Amino acid sequence: MTTTHETTTIALVTGANRGLGLATARLLAEGGATVLVAARSTAKAELAAAQLRDEGLACWPLTLDVDSESSVVAAAEQVERDHGRLDILVNNAGILPEATTPDADRPLDLGLFRRTFDTNVFGAAAVSQAFLPLLRASDAGRIVNVSSRMGSLTDQLDPTSPYASMVLPAYQSSKAALNGLTVALAKSLSDTRVRVNSVCPGWVQTDLGGPDNRAAAPTPAMEAARTVVQMALVPADGPTGTFVDLDGPIPW
Repeated sequence: MTTTHETTTIALVTGANRGLGLATARLLAEGGATVLVAARSTAKAELAAAQLRDEGLACWPLTLDVDSESSVVAAAEQVERDHGRLDILVNNAGILPEATTPDADRPLDLGLFRRTFDTNVFGAAAVSQAFLPLLRASDAGRIVNVSSRMGSLTDQLDPTSPYASMVLPAYQSSKAALNGLTVALAKSLSDTRVRVNSVCPGWVQTDLGGPDNRAAAPTPAMEAARTVVQMALVPADGPTGTFVDLDGPIPW
């Protein structure tokens, strides 16, 4: 394990044991960062980190359940002990239970709303709050919130959007709320070195949308991760409070 005297970039990716999170961790580590591979399960975090270390990458497991306040606090305390700061936080952990719950009370299932917001919004807020002191201790703190074009109110009302036919109110509104968190953090931190942005990685080949999603989605995880990493590495005069994908800005 590295120490507080290290000079390499320290990055933390939530939900990093598979899919987009794992790909993001790999790309950041390939770029020279020490990456904390966070997952709610200790065993899954250790397995993913070991896989990346076998590839010669500086990756270490971190147990972090974004739905558990005590887990978030414990993870932040561990990172403070081990590293003394955090340079990059990628709030990647997210769920889409509407896609895999056929008996949901459409269009508004309050249980699904609570589950979705607990992870996608409150989880990201809790992690950001807990790690903010360590990001402030960095020379160039960066927060990247993994959002979705489906969180764009403008896009939802655009009949030409590829997502126009999708009605997933819990997921869509959770990502809109996450975008609101991005704006609020960016404004609150405007007088600091911390930059905060939302990213849409596209429709990614992961298990997020259920077993059929991997075959239907057009974007491989490694390609999608490039958008995330690009925003994680913005320079000191780079953007903050923006919402982008690989093609550029997305309307709110």
